[in-house]
Amino acid sequence: MNSQTPEETTPPGARIDGRSPTEARAVRITPGFLPNAEGSALIETGNTHVVCSATVGMGVPPWRRGSGQGWVTAEYGMLPRSSSERIPREGRRGGLSGRTQEIQRLIGRSLRAVVDMQALGEITITVDCDVLRADGGTRTAAITGGFVALYQAVSKLRSSGALQKDPIITPIAATSVGIVRDTPMLDLAYDEDSTAEVDLNVVMTGNIEFVEVQGTAEGLAFNRRQLDGLLDLAEQGIRDLLEAQRRIIGAIG
Repeated sequence: MNSQTPEETTPPGARIDGRSPTEARAVRITPGFLPNAEGSALIETGNTHVVCSATVGMGVPPWRRGSGQGWVTAEYGMLPRSSSERIPREGRRGGLSGRTQEIQRLIGRSLRAVVDMQALGEITITVDCDVLRADGGTRTAAITGGFVALYQAVSKLRSSGALQKDPIITPIAATSVGIVRDTPMLDLAYDEDSTAEVDLNVVMTGNIEFVEVQGTAEGLAFNRRQLDGLLDLAEQGIRDLLEAQRRIIGAIG
């Protein structure tokens, strides 16, 4: 019996799923996945599947009232068997974990960065991102799919006459990159993410501008040259995600 892990038996530069280091997982976005929501999308990036739904609420939080500006927020969660072991429901544990709070704040910040709150008016859009199946990159998939759900909800507001001006400034998408076994890699699956020496989550707009970069040396420290290379790799992956979004958005109208 071979007691070695998949990571130990994978040659340097090779990946468990056969991809090249610069190749992202196949992406599929299904808009309108939840017919009861004002906007929704199922995003599948390899074996990571996240359903995103956008809910429109007339009005804004108390601290925003009277400003004439809207609000976009997000919530995130993982279904109990989205992972290899059951994840207890956080409501039964007395509150959200630090990880969940950090991820949903990231999603909310990212989506707000591409919305003109003045054009939205005093309307709140809540984007819920629920992980059906987790294999790395759930937060970046949630941002990419969440934007499609948000766009769909805004399109319905505009077609109903509730909005006179489009509040969407530009699309937004996100991906992960890292250094695994000394090799820069795009779009890390869980087995890669959990053993990476360096791990980055990168969020960029349709104008190829950064909204957020989360980077950590999980093993050895990394230098500026390596960071620049990872950001270039992330940009390559995000450009492809933005193109996938554009095809969906064109179909939504």
